[in-house]
Amino acid sequence: MKKASKIGTAIALTGLMLFAAACGGGSNEGTNNKGENKPASGSDKKVTLGFAQVGAESGWRTANTESIKASATEAGFDLKFSDAQQKQENQIKAIRSYIQQKVDAIAFSPVVESGWDTVLKEAKDAGIPVFLTDRAVDSKDTSLYVTFIGSDFVEEGRRAGQWLSDKFKDATEDVNIVELQGTTGSAPAIDRKAGFEEIIKGNSKLKVIASQTGDFTRAKGKEVMQSFLKAHKDIDVLYAHNDDMALGAIQAIEAAGLKPGEDIIIISVDGVKDGFIAASEGKINFIVECNPLLGPQLMQAVNDVLAGKEIDKRIVTEEGVFTSEEAKAALPDRKY
Repeated sequence: MKKASKIGTAIALTGLMLFAAACGGGSNEGTNNKGENKPASGSDKKVTLGFAQVGAESGWRTANTESIKASATEAGFDLKFSDAQQKQENQIKAIRSYIQQKVDAIAFSPVVESGWDTVLKEAKDAGIPVFLTDRAVDSKDTSLYVTFIGSDFVEEGRRAGQWLSDKFKDATEDVNIVELQGTTGSAPAIDRKAGFEEIIKGNSKLKVIASQTGDFTRAKGKEVMQSFLKAHKDIDVLYAHNDDMALGAIQAIEAAGLKPGEDIIIISVDGVKDGFIAASEGKINFIVECNPLLGPQLMQAVNDVLAGKEIDKRIVTEEGVFTSEEAKAALPDRKY
């Protein structure tokens, strides 16, 4: 019986080696014969990824969610997805659920920057790698996450400020600016404001006369812009931290009998299709792009880490800027 057992084991091992060779292992680990992502283990077992999304507050977020889901399917991942509805406690609950389910990796876009250390420590103790997408956390212990994939929000603010500074470089009178901030405490809101202020302080004529959160939503953007218009009769510029707030503000501006893009110059961040349409109509003067299609980069990063590869601690997405005319030209090919 022992001899028969050894023969059976040898046959099984030989078959396993032939199977591994047929699947194209070795230097091709992490891709299939089409060069696409596959589970890092190279086996039939799917990688299970838990993703905790901020919510569905904007067109940008919808495009981001679709990118994550489509890319997970293409990579052959088992995706466990949750919508936090812009509440940190919901994201923390989802992350703890993923830890209990013993997923292979966790990714999330933090609602706000602070308050994550405890739950991230729980994930680390469970041996589950965590990936930040779109937004960062302010934790001093950077070992709590593997990488942060997303835009440079400070640079986005700088680009918005630079365009405005260039436009009004010869101004002889004050240029009054109102600002629609993103969700209070969120990384994009903090950084887009900081980058913008860093640049415009070099032009003494550029004055921010009012700044308030619009929670990244169209409805709130309209509501806050209405209050700005009632409180200030001399608004020259609107700087909105995303397109949806800008689009809501446009409704308020038009309802007040003013022409967006003419009576009030509008600068926005994101570059979603609705924003490009408004820009092509001359209602938004300048858009700083923030690419939401982070799915492919995330799946690749997860595969690489699970395969034991080193990846960069910070992965920045490539993005551009668009004037009204440039947005009009790019609109037919816009994918989000």
